[in-house]
Amino acid sequence: MKTPLPGRRRRLRGLVIAALLGVWLSVQASALETWKVVAQDGSGDFTTIQAALDAVPAGATTVIFIRKGVYREKLFLTKSFVTLLGENRDSTRIVYAELRKSWNAAHRGSDRGSATVNIDSSARDITFANLTISNNYGSVYGNHDHQFALLGFGTRVIIVGCTIASDGGDTVSLWDGADGMYYHADCSFEGWVDYVCPRGWCYVTNSRFFGHNRPSASLWHDGSRDRNQKFVIVDSFLDGVSEFPLGRNHRDGQFFFVRCTFSANMADRPFYRPPSSPQPWRWGPRHYFYGCHRLGGDFAWFADNLPDEARPPSKITAAWAFDGRWDPEGSLPSLLPYAMLPVPGNRSTGVSPGEAVLRWLPARNAGIQLVYIGREGKLDLAGTTSGRELHTGRLEPRSTYQWRVDAIAGADTLNGQTWAFTTE
Repeated sequence: MKTPLPGRRRRLRGLVIAALLGVWLSVQASALETWKVVAQDGSGDFTTIQAALDAVPAGATTVIFIRKGVYREKLFLTKSFVTLLGENRDSTRIVYAELRKSWNAAHRGSDRGSATVNIDSSARDITFANLTISNNYGSVYGNHDHQFALLGFGTRVIIVGCTIASDGGDTVSLWDGADGMYYHADCSFEGWVDYVCPRGWCYVTNSRFFGHNRPSASLWHDGSRDRNQKFVIVDSFLDGVSEFPLGRNHRDGQFFFVRCTFSANMADRPFYRPPSSPQPWRWGPRHYFYGCHRLGGDFAWFADNLPDEARPPSKITAAWAFDGRWDPEGSLPSLLPYAMLPVPGNRSTGVSPGEAVLRWLPARNAGIQLVYIGREGKLDLAGTTSGRELHTGRLEPRSTYQWRVDAIAGADTLNGQTWAFTTE
């Protein structure tokens, strides 16, 4: 008769088996997708990204894995259900210099095609992950006028773990004004005037913004086609040059800022309607804040003022932002080399001190995950799992906890981000 394994060894064996099962399931799932590899050295299926995009079968779910390198290409996405997945966020770079005015002059005033990455109106369900997209026209030619890094007219565009930057205005312009829905997480955005300027519905979480805009504004929204359209930013940090204004909207727009931090450089200037606006706001000013603070002191105009339909603040999720029409977090695959989408959300307050459940989206290729939690920067191992949640046990009331999830992938341990929450 076999001698029973000690408890710890039994648990470890169970975790290994579960991890192997997870890898097997991942392989089975990937069989339903078309995978293409782009590598400039010829070791992949294609040497350019556009060649891979042109070869995408119509209607197929396709992942294009892009090896490290600087790809000096202007991209056109015309197929749906495509994911561009970089090998490394900082060293997988798509770079192209294009000035909007120059393109317009040569193409009868059309914006279509004027960006580094262009999404056609016929394309939907496009995902960008773990890479950088840049329009560097300003750095090359010294002109910081409008220059798109990403311009899109399709809907259901996801950007996770990416850096999107331009040396001019309108950096990220996703412009399906009727049905556009856009989800961004763990990203960095940088540019000049209106450098993040969606039309329709947009939800951003755990991201960083840096604006070179002065005296105009960083953020812009067109929600004029439907009163429910909104631009929601959660758990993010907004920075910029000295005295940068936060935002404006020429057309009707609706903004929500939840648990955001503004740098001391932000100007004491509320959202405003520029004189060039085509018409007054039909639904009045709709600029809402909750739990936001500015380093160096708060301004009265971003005091808590959520409307009744956004209370309690815990209901402000991605699914809520899209009015239940889309829940990107419910189906988002593990694409990044670290865990993301923490629950409780980063910097959440009012968490019950009873036994809490920590949840997250695991890192790509994660086997066993190590979950750490603690206070005052001292994190201890709370448990291991091959899943996506862990029960903490009872917590202290009125306390701020930090936690993170490290992933063991093969012989490597990939450290996760550190998140925080405060108990009630």
